Amino acid sequence: MTIKESPIQRVPVTKINGNHSLATIDKLAIEEPLEIRLAFGAGLNRIVKNISVTMRTPGSDAELATGFLFTEGIIKDKNDLASVNHCFIACAENKENVIQVELGEGAIPELKNIERNFYTTSSCGVCGKGSIAAIKTVSAFQPSQNNDFFITREMMLELPDRLRLYQDIFDVTGGLHACALFNTAGELLLLREDVGRHNALDKLIGAALEKDLLPLKNAVLLLSGRASFELVQKAAMAGINIIGAIGAPSSLAVQLAGEFGITLVGFLRKQRFNIYTMGQRILIPKYEN
Repeated sequence: MTIKESPIQRVPVTKINGNHSLATIDKLAIEEPLEIRLAFGAGLNRIVKNISVTMRTPGSDAELATGFLFTEGIIKDKNDLASVNHCFIACAENKENVIQVELGEGAIPELKNIERNFYTTSSCGVCGKGSIAAIKTVSAFQPSQNNDFFITREMMLELPDRLRLYQDIFDVTGGLHACALFNTAGELLLLREDVGRHNALDKLIGAALEKDLLPLKNAVLLLSGRASFELVQKAAMAGINIIGAIGAPSSLAVQLAGEFGITLVGFLRKQRFNIYTMGQRILIPKYEN
């Protein structure tokens, strides 16, 4: 096998600082395409279909593939899966950049959801209500309006610093997005990094799917960047109730979070944050309200 052992590539670079220059080596996050193939059907009627090509950082490719298929509603749960492997036999070149997900013979993928995925991604300009309604039809978990899962304001403020402690590749390259799951005590449950923010979240949810952790109703999702529509969509598919984003949310992300009863926090940095939806889950001392 020739799967890359490291997601980091060393390249020659000339660094300029005022009137000084230095020839040295820089470390970059690798970005390469991954083709996701889906095999399904029974016996001689077995079909192999190309589902998606995404630019990603190599590593956790199986999690990325299964997470993508789950968050887009193409598969229902872990039981649909038979195996996930890189395509070393059928591909003459770039074998590590093609992965094939084999479904069990009784599993029927929802291929119509592939069109919904590409139609409702961020910045596509679709009707918000129509997009949200489409997601509700494929979500494995129903919208939650209960308030039985809480996190304190103090712990919410600590999460960005705790995330940075575990961002190993970002520390080296400065070029990756991260998604992490924490419990309400601030303990890290899972973390994944990638050049694509949606890939990082698919890897995270794929790992949770493999570990039978879904729904993630008792975990806080932290995003290292902004909260876009597609990221809230994927979180909703995984049953997540609280999302914290270090960056800004989009208007449609806020609308979707509200529809699914998700607590959405944005601008979580420098000891401050904004609560956009379901603020009841953030415990703030009453005398400060």
